[in-house]
Amino acid sequence: MPEATKDGLRDARAPARTGAPGGGTGPAERGRPLLVYAVAAVSALGGLLFGYDTGIISGALLYLREDFRLSSREQEIVVGVILVGAMAGALLAGRLSQRYGRRRVVMAVAVVFGVGAVAAAMAPDTLTLVLARFVLGLAVGGASNMVPVYIAEMAPPEIRGRLMVLFQLMVAIGQLVSYLCGWALAGSGGWRMMFGLAVIPAVVLVVGMAMLPESPRWLVEHGHREAARAVLARLRRPGEDIDAELGDIAAVSRGEGRGGWRELRRPWVRPALVVAIGIAAFSQLTGINAIVYYAPTVLADAGFGDSVALLTGIGIGVMLVVAGVAGAVLVDRVGRRRTMLWFLPGSGLAMAVLALAFLGDAGSAVQRWTVVLSLFAYILFNGIGMQAVVWLIGPEILPLSVRGPATSLATLSVWGFDLLIAVTALTAINSIGRSGTFFLYALMNAACIVFVVRKVPETKGRSLEEIERALRSPGPVAAAAR
Repeated sequence: MPEATKDGLRDARAPARTGAPGGGTGPAERGRPLLVYAVAAVSALGGLLFGYDTGIISGALLYLREDFRLSSREQEIVVGVILVGAMAGALLAGRLSQRYGRRRVVMAVAVVFGVGAVAAAMAPDTLTLVLARFVLGLAVGGASNMVPVYIAEMAPPEIRGRLMVLFQLMVAIGQLVSYLCGWALAGSGGWRMMFGLAVIPAVVLVVGMAMLPESPRWLVEHGHREAARAVLARLRRPGEDIDAELGDIAAVSRGEGRGGWRELRRPWVRPALVVAIGIAAFSQLTGINAIVYYAPTVLADAGFGDSVALLTGIGIGVMLVVAGVAGAVLVDRVGRRRTMLWFLPGSGLAMAVLALAFLGDAGSAVQRWTVVLSLFAYILFNGIGMQAVVWLIGPEILPLSVRGPATSLATLSVWGFDLLIAVTALTAINSIGRSGTFFLYALMNAACIVFVVRKVPETKGRSLEEIERALRSPGPVAAAAR
């Protein structure tokens, strides 16, 4: 294959413009300012809060349903309302970030996280808990929208992938911590402390973000070029051509102006929007959060016992962290698209085995081990092949002028389909059984593979401005994938 494709994105096997071949650690990473890693580490605490607040309901639900006498439908509402809030938060954060900046919005999100956590911990009844989880959803949606954008706009191209995947890794760590807290605080009333503990990382996030700079791309877009140069000087190694990067950002910003929702209808933007929304949808339709939210409940109802179900949940959390670490390495070494194509087949196969396991001899040792191991395999493969990429693709491929509203739309899609899964999973299990439900998710994994093959380009090692220029050039954006 030639070095460059028709639309300007080089083949994934070609070395990046800077950095070590294949995006690995090499001389290009030595001497990089610590601020680059501080930006990713501090802002990714939003991912930890996101993971904790979405994952804690898994353990809490076992006791909430007893304390508040919740039906299956009411359980789905308690789980799902945070996703309704996340949809609203994603839309609101995108609009606010265009006006006030990425950093300020992340700080506001941290405050909302803290308020929601306190309200959920003190909830005296179901209605108050539902409202508190809606507030938490606003913060979850804002974090999932803005943190990846903030990191993408600050990071050097050659390590952008792994820094952005740190967000997903922190989501996984947050989910693991939530499972551990669910196990440690098991018992009636322990769910209040489970919710309240989220205040601690929320405070750390507010303080940490107060010490970080604003995105240089947002500064250029709003006419603060000298401030943007000062930020880039702190983020790049000595000797790097800051003026060239600043010129690229300014040229893209001048060429398009400030975009809004109407700009999303432009033909040259549409291929990127299809990719971002498609990956967002499949990240949920492949079944990950049906497992994260309901695995302990499903296992307990299947006769595994509450303690075994909670311990299995901890194992799922461990797999999520392992997947996050592996994904952080692979997206820059082998590429985003290839990572998906390597691991999604294993995700679909593991889900199919899980479905078959529930057709087997209920209660036997073989059936129980098959269920647990296929759950762990599914989480590992889906976590690497899909969850490590979902928060990376959108901010990379969407143009600067519409990045706020477009990432809001992609994030809205994540939470919309997540909500669909949350409010239908138990109902589907009651209607078509565990096997039928998990077979359906296996089919969604297969459909996702087809979508990636046909639509998703490789963005490894390219600057955001290079990707945007490729979108504007003749030919489909997926030419890079071919």
